[in-house]
Parts: sequence; C-alpha cells; structure tokens
Amino acid sequence: MAAPGTSGALNVPTRSWRRNQIAVLAASFVGFTSFTLVMPFLALYVQELGVADTSAVALWTGVTLGVTPAISAVCAPLWGRVGDRFGNKLLLQRALLSCIVVMALMAQATAAWQLFALRALQGFLAGYGSLTLTMAARSAPPEQMAKAIGAVQAAQRFGPAIGPLVGGILAPAIGLRNTFLVSSAVYGVAFLMVAFLYVEPRREKVQRRADERISFSSVLAFENFMLLMLVIFVLQVVDRGFGPVLLLHVTQIGYPTNQAAVLVGTLFSVLAISSVAGYRLAAALLERSTARAVIVAAMLTAAGSLGVFALVESAWLLVATIAVFGAAAGTALTTAFSAAGSVVPRHAHGVGFGFLTGAALIGSAISPMLSGLLAGRSIRAVFLSGAVVLVVLVLLVRRLMVERNLPLETAPSVDEA
Repeated sequence: MAAPGTSGALNVPTRSWRRNQIAVLAASFVGFTSFTLVMPFLALYVQELGVADTSAVALWTGVTLGVTPAISAVCAPLWGRVGDRFGNKLLLQRALLSCIVVMALMAQATAAWQLFALRALQGFLAGYGSLTLTMAARSAPPEQMAKAIGAVQAAQRFGPAIGPLVGGILAPAIGLRNTFLVSSAVYGVAFLMVAFLYVEPRREKVQRRADERISFSSVLAFENFMLLMLVIFVLQVVDRGFGPVLLLHVTQIGYPTNQAAVLVGTLFSVLAISSVAGYRLAAALLERSTARAVIVAAMLTAAGSLGVFALVESAWLLVATIAVFGAAAGTALTTAFSAAGSVVPRHAHGVGFGFLTGAALIGSAISPMLSGLLAGRSIRAVFLSGAVVLVVLVLLVRRLMVERNLPLETAPSVDEA
C-alpha cells in the first residue's frame, strides 16, 4: 500500500512523478536526437578519415554502427541490476556523461578504427534507452505505467525523426567534426535536465532485501516474461526490416527515382508518426481489455496490413497500409513492455527493462541483415515473411500467455543455479 500523499509509484509523491516524467521524456528526446545528428552521415566521416575503397567504407560504417547496440544489449540487464541497487538517476547521468565524452572524442578521431573503439565504449557505458524506460515506469503510478512507457517510446521515436534533418543542415554548414561537438553539447543539455528535474524515488530497506533475492534467472522466470521478450524481439525485427529494402521495393513496382525518393521519405515519416500513435493507443486499450487480447489484436492487424502492403502499388494504399502497420506494431510493443513490467517488482525494474530493451536492440541489430538476405531472393518476401512470422507469434501468445487482471508483485522461487 502506498503511504498517504503518494501515488503508489515506489514512494514518489504525486507532484513529483509528473516532473520525473517530463525529465525522462526530455532526456530521451534530446538524447536520441543528438545521436542521430551525426550517425546517418558516418560513412562520409569514414571517408574523411582516409578510407577510400567503397566496400571498406561500407564495412567500417556497418560495424561501427552495429557495435553499440550489440554491446548495449548484453550490458543492459547488468546496468539495470546496478540501477536497482544504487538508483537509476546516477546511472543515467553516467550514461549521458559518457555520450558527451565519446561524441567529443569522435570529433577528434584520425582513423576509422578509433570511431569503432569509441562506439564500442559507448555501447558499454551508455544504454540510457533502457534506463529511461525503467525510470518512467518506476516513477509512475501503476495505473499510469502504460502511458509512461508509451510516452518515452514516442520520445525515442521522434528524436531520430528530427535528428537527421538537423544534422543534414549542420554538417555542410559547420563540417562533420563540429557536428559531433554539437551532438556532444546536446547530450549535455539532456544531462542537465536529468540532474535538475528528476527526483530519485526513495528506496526502503525491505525493498533492498527483496532486491537481493531476485536473480537474473528469477526475472526471466516471471510469468509471461520470456514470451513477451520474444514478442518485443520479433516486432523489432519486422519493424526495422523496412529500412534496407523500402526504396528498392518502391522502385521495383514502377516508381521513377525522383518520385520514389519522395514516396519513401513520406512512408518512413508516416511509419514513425503512426508508431507514436500506437504507443498512446496502447494505454487506452489496456483500460478496456487484457494485455493478451491487445497484443493478439494488434499483431493480427500488423500482419494483415503488412501482407496488403506487399501486394499493393498505389501510393495512397502504401501510405495507408504502412500507417496501419505502424500503429498496430506500436500498440503491441508498448503493451508487451507494460505487461512485462507489471509482473516484475518495481525494485527489479532495472533488470527487467534491461532484458526487454536488450531483446529490442538485438532485433534491431539483426533485422537489416535478415531483410537483406531475403531481398536477395524477393523484396516482397521481406514483407510477406514478416506477416507470417507475426501470425505464428499470435498463435504462440494465444496458447502460452497467461492473462492476469492485476500486476504480480512477487518473484517466483527460482534457484540461481
């Protein structure tokens, strides 16, 4: 039971959790915007550093971009455990500070291998995406958790939509090296927002003792948790599979290059905006239905729209179907995060959201490779296979996911061995 004058969100007063939400949202948006100021232009920077061969540029760019999410996926549960024991605010400030330093050092790089090493270091030290989800979920009252998670996901989605546009203006105006310094400064703004706005929830001794009894394997053994990790992983694989093949698909169905570029830009924008709408829709649907029902309905809708998208050629139908897919996938993703968060005790949310974010990062990392392999045989197969995988996942969720009306707040008894 929450103490009088609190919201029930781990001893955060009602007046504080909304301020915490603003701080986490701002840090997420600013941080993800800062990241995408420069990363889309990394290939140009690799060339500036003396790599001339096109295949070598592609290789260095690919491994440099991929190493950070790969290492972050492994480290997210570990940093989550540290955050559960010592507080997430300090960890988020450490992550943002590491981004400030790494971006500033990347501006001084003289070789491609240095970029790779710095990005690897960033993957180990950063990982603020999972931390912001944890902090939003922990600060919010239980009945507001879905809205809090959806809002952070929306901020993380909007940032990458704006960052490349701003970076595209800055890079030719001030140069790529100075753009890295701007990115570092923007991370500094996020650091200050967290430092002055976020109030760390008070932790009580009984929670610390309970925290010590919850192992990694215990978190994974919570009801539905691993199934929901699979849902998050698959949704990310399918959603991120658009990137490498969308332009190829549009040109293949008959659009000339200049029209295809405009249409693809529109499709990506619609996908991002509709996904944000899905994040918000999830909270409303969970007030009226169970998490399993929402996930099943959303993934069936996503599968159907993806199948139609693969077959239509009209521009407005492509836009309409990708909008439906984005909203449905966003709804399913936020619902999966919220359902998994509800079965993990709040004092173990760092570990829980670390595992969930790790699953999302791994899905995002391998998706371009999988879609590229499929596109070698048929571009339409990328979308149709995604629809089939979602339908199979729906059958698994309907068969295996246990419905609960109330959050579970106790850990199952699982031996660490």
